[in-house]
Amino acid sequence: MNRRDLLLSGGAFVAVAQANALAADGDGVSRQAHELYERAIVFDANLSPPVYGDLPLKPEDLAMMKSSGVTAMKTSLGGTDANFEDTIAEIAYFQRVVEYYPDVFLQIRQASDFARAKRENKTGIILSFESADMFEGKIERIELFRGLGVRVAQLSYNKTSPWASGVMANPPTGLTELGHKAVAEMNKQGIAIDISHASEPTSKDVLAASKPPVIMTHAGCAAIHPHPRNKPDWLLKAVADKGGVVGIFDLPYLTASPKQPALDDYMAHMTHALSVCGEDHVGIGSDSQLGPFDLSPAGMDEFRKETERRQKTGVAAPEEDRPMYVIGLNTPRRSEVIADALLRRGYPARVAEKVLGSNFVGVLGSIWG
Repeated sequence: MNRRDLLLSGGAFVAVAQANALAADGDGVSRQAHELYERAIVFDANLSPPVYGDLPLKPEDLAMMKSSGVTAMKTSLGGTDANFEDTIAEIAYFQRVVEYYPDVFLQIRQASDFARAKRENKTGIILSFESADMFEGKIERIELFRGLGVRVAQLSYNKTSPWASGVMANPPTGLTELGHKAVAEMNKQGIAIDISHASEPTSKDVLAASKPPVIMTHAGCAAIHPHPRNKPDWLLKAVADKGGVVGIFDLPYLTASPKQPALDDYMAHMTHALSVCGEDHVGIGSDSQLGPFDLSPAGMDEFRKETERRQKTGVAAPEEDRPMYVIGLNTPRRSEVIADALLRRGYPARVAEKVLGSNFVGVLGSIWG
């Protein structure tokens, strides 16, 4: 079981009533923030919907999806090391879910689908990869996966792939010769390249090699808390200068262990990214599941088991010793809380709306063509 499987397993969700009691997060947002959230295209650049197991899905999960207010989300498939066959099966499952619930979900394949999802009150799902294992180093599979609806992909997870190295690679290296070919083919196919987990040499190489903008869907700021998954200012600015967008995640890496990060810690990263990148180049990429993190004894036991697995396989990052949530954002409407926090800090509504989704929607549209 990988971390995504853990988040989407039945044990990862508490009942709706319990979840609401667990996190009164999101209560008390301003009317201005609520109205902005209702009218904006709300896009989370790395979020998992409550989609798992046999169909039909649980009514309470569908209700949570509908009430979340999220217009669209980029969802990572294939875990951290899934093979080709298992990844194909997972794509087929997601496509079956969309077909089974056409009034709830919409698979996003082109830029106009964002507005369609908002107009039709559906949740758009963008298929994406964090790992590159499912490609097995075969460039021709980029076109195949594009045909199946994959629109965002990374070249490596935390370790090293045939194409590039991740943030935990030792020593970190840049793009391989095959990796340069992969970048060119992703550009050709209109697949957005995500460097969230890329090492700094790989990130630098990708930014130089890619013709369209490059995105960073879920990361933090190293200037606020030094960590391999948090990015230095020069890299944040380089992504922005190329026309890309940086999504801020709500993971424990926002603060030093053992502190569980809270909303103010999250906003320290968000506001720093805005100061470095500018208001047109920052968004939200939770790197979480839609529903609240399960803090029950059973949920915490599953979390500990998954943490041990990640450590044994070498994909774990430092400080993976706290639950994967931020106090104040442990809610399906976390983006509404973030918009409210921006407004309360004096940012104009236009900035909050850009962060809520229009920045990522714009750059993805330009990359997809």
